[in-house]
Amino acid sequence: MTRQPTGPDAAPPDVMLALRTGTAGEHQELEDTLDLLDPALDAARLATVLARMHAFWVRAEDGLDTWARTHPGDAAAVDWAARRRAGLFAADLAALGGDPTAPAPVEVPEPASTDEALGAMYVLEGSTLGGVFIDRHLATLPGLAQAGPLTAFSPYGEQTGARWAAFRRAVRDHVARGGDPDALVAAARRTFRLMASWCADVQQGASGPASGPTTTRGGVPA
Repeated sequence: MTRQPTGPDAAPPDVMLALRTGTAGEHQELEDTLDLLDPALDAARLATVLARMHAFWVRAEDGLDTWARTHPGDAAAVDWAARRRAGLFAADLAALGGDPTAPAPVEVPEPASTDEALGAMYVLEGSTLGGVFIDRHLATLPGLAQAGPLTAFSPYGEQTGARWAAFRRAVRDHVARGGDPDALVAAARRTFRLMASWCADVQQGASGPASGPTTTRGGVPA
């Protein structure tokens, strides 16, 4: 068996592997909470989840927009402007009869650095991978047929893999230029925890979009 080098010439740990393993517990907690692959998922509960996700994305994107104005080169490197999804969640929520303009008291801190911004984006962008499976599942549920196709969970369609690969390259390039992998992982874990806390009270059979915190299952980075 060939041994991996462990001395000064050893390759540094891969930041994407560190993100995946370092956030595994928080990722699973969020998926278990949202449970979007539940065969009994109904339109009312989905609308409740979409209301929570919309509110979270609005706050998260506000913070990332502030970061992008301060670090325009880093934002361009990750193509931030083309990765915003709050409007898609609003459209999906409206299609299910929800109100995307309702105020929501979720707090998502602004990233203090590019490390923190990319850590948060790991959660937001990674959700498009699980979103492909969520969309396939939703298409099988007759109770959701009246809403038509939703777009927020899987916004990139056939480009999902390519968009995720581009994000991974940007993160690795950032770390190669001196970014802090530990700060990325810490920000990703914090984002997972905030989203799970915000969604923790979503329950199957809810009567419609709720106004308090909620958690969601499915649709976060693998």
